[in-house]
Amino acid sequence: MPVDSGAQTVGPFTELVELYGPRVWNTLAANVPRDLRWNWLLLMIAIALLIFVLRRGRGAKGADGRERSCGLLEYLLPRDIYTHVSARVDVWLWVFERALRPFWAVLLLGSLGPLIERTVIGTLTAGLGAGPAIEPNLAWMLLYSLVLLLGYDFTFFLLHYAEHRIPALWAIHQVHHSAEVLTPLTRYREHVLEGPLYASAAAIGYAVPAAAFAWLFAGSIKEITLFNIGIFALLFGFNGAFRHYHVQFRYPRWLEQWLQSPAMHHTHHSYLPQHRDTNLAVVTSIWDRMCGTLYVPAPDEYTPWGLGPERQAECRSFTQNIAAPFRDWQRMLRATARRATPQP
Repeated sequence: MPVDSGAQTVGPFTELVELYGPRVWNTLAANVPRDLRWNWLLLMIAIALLIFVLRRGRGAKGADGRERSCGLLEYLLPRDIYTHVSARVDVWLWVFERALRPFWAVLLLGSLGPLIERTVIGTLTAGLGAGPAIEPNLAWMLLYSLVLLLGYDFTFFLLHYAEHRIPALWAIHQVHHSAEVLTPLTRYREHVLEGPLYASAAAIGYAVPAAAFAWLFAGSIKEITLFNIGIFALLFGFNGAFRHYHVQFRYPRWLEQWLQSPAMHHTHHSYLPQHRDTNLAVVTSIWDRMCGTLYVPAPDEYTPWGLGPERQAECRSFTQNIAAPFRDWQRMLRATARRATPQP
């Protein structure tokens, strides 16, 4: 058979790249955190530039947690933060957690959320009969979006509060607080055992109000969106990245009594006694005010990050952070056994 002189010979390696390349790229893109996608990064950088201009080069913190004046490049990407061992551990902890996520995410988000929704709707129907099938409008959609946000914020607060108060849970959560510097990726710095906890809290926080509104509106209610993103998720989305960014993004002090500014999370990561166990919610300040855990810092307040000198050495490397909960649980069991053993 004559060979077509116009045809281009393609080797097996090129065929593999053409076949699997798009799939690999799509998989990687799907696993990139929302805060690290180009549109959110551009928004974050734009806000940071505005703060740089308004504060004339001030408002950014170094690896020591102290505010300092610096040039634009150092302001946005400080060398002492992004070359720190803690920033590298952020990457490896995120990669490890993402690799294991498929084993539990589908199970929890694909089953727990729908199960809760069905249970709540079934309970309401059994007790009150069929829902009134209210006709949805913009006001109802806005209320629905707000309730979803508050529901998630409340369940996040409850779990976060428990992690700071219960030693067995703190053994897991300390991995997040072992970050000695803050970068946008620090938001995803967590032990592999913590992901299922927050996924479960999110499923409950979203599913319960969603089920209640579904009963009221006979399933016809939808969250109000802008650019296909929930309106409150859009308004507070950039908050997530700035919470673990060294540039201080503040709200007016009166507003911080109601909404958590990203700079308030800087104090949450500080190991100073007055900062510990404060600002535990993710969006609002309501639950922290009710429980006495709200802390509104002074402008440019010193916030040294990490676990503190007495514990940091045990949670500095990737392997130390992975082993940390198991090490601490073993200590707790030994301490319990010693207390239970009768003294001679």
